[in-house]
Formats: sequence, structure tokens, C-alpha cells
Amino acid sequence: MKILFATGGTAGHINPALAVASYIREKNPDAQILFIGTRDHMESRLVPAAGFDFKTIEISGFRRSFSPEAISHNIKTVMRIFKSQKQSRKIISDFQPDVVAGFGGYVSGPVLETAVKMGIPTCIHEQNAFPGITNKALAKSVDKVMLTVDDAKKHLDPKNSAEVTGLPVRGELLRSDRTLARRQLNIPDDKYLVLSFGGSLGAKPLNDAMLDILIDHANSGKYYHIHSVGTNGTEFLNVFKEKGFVDGRKGTVEVRQYIDNMDVCMAAADLVIGRAGASSLSEIEALGKASILIPSPYVAENHQFHNAMALVKRNAGCIIEEKDLTSQSLADKIDELLSDKDKLDQIRNNAKKMSITDARERIAAIILSLASK
Repeated sequence: MKILFATGGTAGHINPALAVASYIREKNPDAQILFIGTRDHMESRLVPAAGFDFKTIEISGFRRSFSPEAISHNIKTVMRIFKSQKQSRKIISDFQPDVVAGFGGYVSGPVLETAVKMGIPTCIHEQNAFPGITNKALAKSVDKVMLTVDDAKKHLDPKNSAEVTGLPVRGELLRSDRTLARRQLNIPDDKYLVLSFGGSLGAKPLNDAMLDILIDHANSGKYYHIHSVGTNGTEFLNVFKEKGFVDGRKGTVEVRQYIDNMDVCMAAADLVIGRAGASSLSEIEALGKASILIPSPYVAENHQFHNAMALVKRNAGCIIEEKDLTSQSLADKIDELLSDKDKLDQIRNNAKKMSITDARERIAAIILSLASK
């Protein structure tokens, strides 16, 4: 059996594909798996590191601007589209896959379009509640469309009915234990722990809003709180040092540059605050955590807002849009949730109900069924 995966651009596209590919390899050791991506994005590092064969095509996305630079870039993109289709056809012809699976990013476009024209079974997985342009187009021609959340269906016109499979969540998170995690972090059972982060790079608006809150929590001991400023937030660490934090710690508060034990911190937390990327939300749901979501307004199609609203309308999370984010609005929302245990438990339970913990298995089953046709 030969399976071809096409994905790239961001970890949100690549990691789910790797999780599914790893599961297929584990259950079908004889399966031959090949990834197609680009040489200048993180798939060129993550895929080989995971032990999979990797081929590249030359493709880029369009820029939504009429600046001279954007126009020049878009002309080159049109040329790359034709080139990438030829490259895709050669790779597919050489590999002869039984199925081609796309996991998002513009690299999926030429690969899946070529596979459809060649009569090879195809499928795509959409991570977000509001599908990207590439998957919107591909849904009309591929054999199977898989979704993280049902909300995405209304934005698609698939050739065949779409199926909600969920999004793979890291095994260490699924295996995590709240009691053990709190013991590792020295968090008393009768105290609330707030976990906040803006992604690996950090989010300046969130760091700005958190500054006074973290100082207040450190001085009052009201809640335990772990916050990550991100790799771009070094200046915030200096501010906390000036406020009496030693090695990022003061009282019940710990400020880190990066959270490298997210499975432990997430398991121990009572309230999670952060952006609304699909992977983070799947983790929040899997562990049944209450959350305050601050969607990034800078992402394509404003998809994080739609991701967050999928939880909000099910009373499975709360939202503060970045335009409304202040230290006071965030502090008020934290206090509102942590002062009402019944409300907190209801949000937790509703988040847990949204979780699909066997997403990896569901997606793999669909891919393998197409491959056997």
C-alpha cells in the first residue's frame, strides 16, 4: 500500500498529518508513505525528522494586496502553479500512490488537483471551522472531505458528504492526569490554576493585557498562574524582573518564555487563556478545560474567530476579541469564571463533549478505505 500526504506551511497543518501517518505506519508496517511539501517551510524539517520520505514542489500563496511587491509576488505564484502541477504529476507518476491525502496549506492544491485528474482516490482534512481557500476548492472534486468540527460544513460544497473526524491530539496530553500534574507543579488541590499563552512566539496584545493581572495575582496570591510570553516576548521578562520576579517567579505566579511541558500544565489547569488555533482547541476539548479565547485577527479568513465561536455557541468556552481586550476586561472574565464553580464545571463538561479523542484512528480508517478501492 502506498499513501501520499500533501501538506505544509504551518504546524497546524503538518502535525495532524504526521500523527495520522505515524499511526498508519504503526498499524501497517509495510505501508509506503511519502510526503510532498515545500523546501522553504517547516515541513522540510518536521517530516524528515519524523522519519518519512519527503519530496518538494515549488508553490506559494497569493498576497491580498495591490502593492507593487504583492503584484510581482502574485505573478510569480501563477507561474509556480503551472510548474508545481508538472512537479506533482512527476512525483505521483513515480510513486504510484493508492491514495492521496491533503491536510491543508497551498501545497495541497496542485498535488490533489493532479491526483484527481489522474483518477487516484483522494481526500482532504480541514482543521478549522472556517475552511481555507485551497480546501474550499478541493472539496468540490476530492472523494472524501474530513472536518475537525461540524461548523465547517456550511462553508463547503463537497462532491460527497463531509465527515466530522476531529483533529488528532498528542498522546501525552490524552494520557495526562490532573492530580499527578498538580503534584509535579506543586499546586494545592484547593487552589485554582490559570494557564495563559499566546503560542510559541507569543502574542503582544495578550502579554500587554496580562502584565497587571500577573502582578496582581503574584501580590495577592488569589490564583496560581503560569504564563508564557513566547520567544518574541523577552522584553516582558525584563519588566517582571523589575517587579520583583526572581527567575520568573513571584508568589503563586510563574512567567516563562516558553512552556515545554504543556501536557503537564494543561492537565493541571482550571482555566486556559490563549489564541484559538485548531490544535489548541482540540487539546482544550480533549482535557475538558474551561477557556477564555482571544482569536488572532491576523490569520487567513479570520478562521480563529470561527474556531472560537464553535465553542462559544455551545457554552464550551468564552471569547474576548482582541479589539475588546484590556487588562480589566480579561481580569473581570477570569474572576467571573473562577468565582462560579457551577458555571466553570458546565463549560468544562461542554468542552469535553466536543472532544473526539480517536480522531487519528478515524482519519486513518478513511484514508485506508480509499486506498483499498
